Amino acid sequence: MTRQMSIEDAAALVTPGSILALGGLTLYRRPMAFAKALVRRYLASEQPSDLTLLAFTAGLESDLLVGAGMVARVRSCYFGLEIFGLAPMFTHHANNGSIEIIEETEASLAFGLRAQMSGIGFMPGRGWIGTDLPKLRPDVKTITDPYTGEQLMAFPAIQPDFAVIHAIRADEEGNAQIGDNKGIDLELTLASKTVIVTVEEIVPELKKADIVAPLVDCMILAGKGALPTSCHPLYPLDGESVLAYTDRVGDPESFQLYLSEIL
Repeated sequence: MTRQMSIEDAAALVTPGSILALGGLTLYRRPMAFAKALVRRYLASEQPSDLTLLAFTAGLESDLLVGAGMVARVRSCYFGLEIFGLAPMFTHHANNGSIEIIEETEASLAFGLRAQMSGIGFMPGRGWIGTDLPKLRPDVKTITDPYTGEQLMAFPAIQPDFAVIHAIRADEEGNAQIGDNKGIDLELTLASKTVIVTVEEIVPELKKADIVAPLVDCMILAGKGALPTSCHPLYPLDGESVLAYTDRVGDPESFQLYLSEIL
């Protein structure tokens, strides 16, 4: 049975220097409650620090971690708040060079996770061929297809240390449902060393599971745990709260004031 624990105890599992992968997509089903718990822990103990934040698309939850000073580098193909504009703390720290931006695209993240899922060191693909992206990522090599002679990119495997996924519901064993908009959450659960699932409700039985219990290391009951992002079909995006964030936050001072009110 998957171990159930408090969100504070689960946040304490994340160690300094880890690769932390966050599930969900843009402003949908993001692990907001867990991000806030991580920030509270960091403000109390300065741990975990020096994190590598990995997200297919990074949003409000990621901006909180960057603003708090926990993140040293970001691996994402998008970091923003959709129609609400730029992610203010990411924009601030990226512009002043206080965080490292590792260039990624959908292809590099997808191939890297698939390589890890396959138990191999890289996954070949045609993405990035003919672009300047390899100049920005010298760790991504080119290889020759031994059968056709074609030049391909060899995207290195990506293994997050921790993946945090927010689910709609789960049973007591740890099987979970995340809905139809899965993003790359299933890939994250298969590729990561430790999988943490926050869940809206725990039910006696599920008719089907998107994430199966053997992949889940710990589970946290966190009702409304994605707010102000949405969690369809349970609740919609709280656009007013996201807009209030972008209106109020633009630098470290305004961010600290905002944190003092929401934590």
